[in-house]
Amino acid sequence: MPSKNKARGNRFERLVISRAKNAGFVAERAWGSDGKSLGLTHDVDGIIKTKEKTWKLQMKKRKRLASYVKPSENVDVQVIGEDREEPLVVVPLCEFLKLIKE
Repeated sequence: MPSKNKARGNRFERLVISRAKNAGFVAERAWGSDGKSLGLTHDVDGIIKTKEKTWKLQMKKRKRLASYVKPSENVDVQVIGEDREEPLVVVPLCEFLKLIKE
């Protein structure tokens, strides 16, 4: 029987892919959370296809995220970064799906 954390991660991956499909995308979860089953690298958990691009997703579920990672209710996106690395954007899933649909 899978650990509680693994089961929680699997449920989260299915939720993300389900929301993408409900938004009208072709989306697929990698079998066993291993992108090799999709012909990709092992760290790909799923894909969302648009007309222009196939988005490769790695999905992580944590009990609690650091507060600085989450966008506040007063902003649309949260930009985070670390020294000498490319900045990253954190955006709610529903907003991300709207962006890639346009």
